[in-house]
Amino acid sequence: MIRYECDRCGERLGANDPKRFIVKLEVYAAAGHLEFTESDLDATSKLNEVIEELAVADPDELEDQTYRHFRFDVCDACRKIILSNPLGIKSPQ
Repeated sequence: MIRYECDRCGERLGANDPKRFIVKLEVYAAAGHLEFTESDLDATSKLNEVIEELAVADPDELEDQTYRHFRFDVCDACRKIILSNPLGIKSPQ
């Protein structure tokens, strides 16, 4: 049996609970369209450097730099808090 609880406050939730909501978050690089020139393609030494760096890089760190998605189960009270301030930014005092 799958048990649900609010990922924010820990309140227990039922699978078909009307007070259970799903929050999805995507974070990805905002890079635009990449264009390559003939000189870029001729620069194989630079390309080889990038390939070597990628070969030893931490896969999780690379993924964090390009795309990540998250899915959270939340209760109604936490849904309201998230919707009122999605980034959790504190207001200046």
